[in-house]
Amino acid sequence: MGKKKDAAQPGAAVDVGQKRKKTAFQIVEPYLYLLPALILFAIFVFYPFVKTIVLSFSITTPTGTFSMWNGVQNYIDIFTDANFWNSMWITFRFAIVTVILSIVLGLIMAIISNEKFVGRGFFRTVYSLPMAISAAAAAAMFTFILHPTVGTLNYVLHTNIGWLTNPKWALFSVEMVTVWMRVGINFIFLLAALQSVPKDLYESAELEGAGFFRKHWSITIPCISPTLFFLLIINVISALQQYAQVRMMTDGGPSNSTRVIVFEIFEEAFTNGRFGVACTESVILFIIMMILTRIQFNLEKGVTY
Repeated sequence: MGKKKDAAQPGAAVDVGQKRKKTAFQIVEPYLYLLPALILFAIFVFYPFVKTIVLSFSITTPTGTFSMWNGVQNYIDIFTDANFWNSMWITFRFAIVTVILSIVLGLIMAIISNEKFVGRGFFRTVYSLPMAISAAAAAAMFTFILHPTVGTLNYVLHTNIGWLTNPKWALFSVEMVTVWMRVGINFIFLLAALQSVPKDLYESAELEGAGFFRKHWSITIPCISPTLFFLLIINVISALQQYAQVRMMTDGGPSNSTRVIVFEIFEEAFTNGRFGVACTESVILFIIMMILTRIQFNLEKGVTY
């Protein structure tokens, strides 16, 4: 027994030596793989983020370079600015309407497409098509459709509504276009989630006499709640950052009725040359999104994994 023990000791020493030689490389190796991504993140994410915070406490030149420190005066000016609060109200209304409608419509279309019927593949393709169209292309297309004189919608409805020129209808029109753009991606995620719901649950519910709505309320929604939770987060974040369709369809008008917060930030920076104020509004928007995301995670108790 003693000889075997002595014979094993040199081998053990060699193993320890090999482990020590590998340890240094093992520590460095993961960072070498991450280095390209870290460099890109540092240049395009971390540096702009830090600079935005710094400029939010300063006055800048019309070209966006630092001029002088301004303390918290930018924040005071913004919180006492009626235009800022108008933009926040419009943004929150826009987010609430578009998030709820796009998720609900996506769920309805996913449930319908999950049933077996002739032409199901065609309808799935049609429902998912909006996600393949860019925001600029969709905005240009709907600008023509909603035109007050030569627009297709007024011609079909036999009306004469200024969908994009009347303050009563402009925000509603942009909201509906945004819902149409977001439904496709929501439909794809929800249809994939429905594929994972066990069929025997539906069969058991049918045997117990559950109707169509009761079946989906008691089985479908709890089973796909993780996907609904995920879509809620990404849709809220996306809705708070919408800009392209507002810029192209209404340019913030008429009478600032569609002036969402990101459009306000763009105007302050690149039209008014107030980059410090624009950075301040960007920081406030980031804090709002962070708070809303935190609230949503606190409400995660209703999610069934």
